[in-house]
Amino acid sequence: MKLVPPQRNREKWQMSKKHNKALIEALLFASSRPLSVENLVEVSGLVKPGVREILSELMEEYDSQGRGFILAEVGGGFQLRSLPAYSEQIAKLLKARTRRRFTRSSMETLSIIAYRQPVTRAEIEQIRGVDSGAVLKTLLTQSMIRVLGRKEAPGRPILYGTTREFLEYFGLRDIESLPTLEEITELLEEEHAPADTETEDGIED
Repeated sequence: MKLVPPQRNREKWQMSKKHNKALIEALLFASSRPLSVENLVEVSGLVKPGVREILSELMEEYDSQGRGFILAEVGGGFQLRSLPAYSEQIAKLLKARTRRRFTRSSMETLSIIAYRQPVTRAEIEQIRGVDSGAVLKTLLTQSMIRVLGRKEAPGRPILYGTTREFLEYFGLRDIESLPTLEEITELLEEEHAPADTETEDGIED
């Protein structure tokens, strides 16, 4: 039996690891949606510990090299994202706004659902003090919220909760990564100046 010199073993291992890292990077680059570790394992054929190690190394490399993008953990998966500092220039390149601006009414409703889910329309309206039917319809259309089922109560009202798209849009790893209520309040105050106009359907032109 021919023995392979240790040096050749090391070189082969390094080449294999370089190939695997390039493979994971290519998959992340090709996907427009976050990819979970399970997704990457299934498509790449690599073992889960190896995929996790590669993801960790890629995150560190992009961060330390000062690249124009990062590998972010959002919406239950991993996604290559451009740095927020360049959003204005990217918007010009795409000739479209990269982020939708929510009105105060839609942000209020979305915040209530995010922190209190599963929650019914009546419970949302009790907190807001106004009818929220139009806002809920808009948020459903935007895939920011979804129907979770029905509450075991008279009338069996619909229960609402946030979606994976919600996590992706706000750059959250999971629902536990939500900012504090104080931070949400500050966000609302910054987002809406006195001159802002809004309609109850939750969309601002």
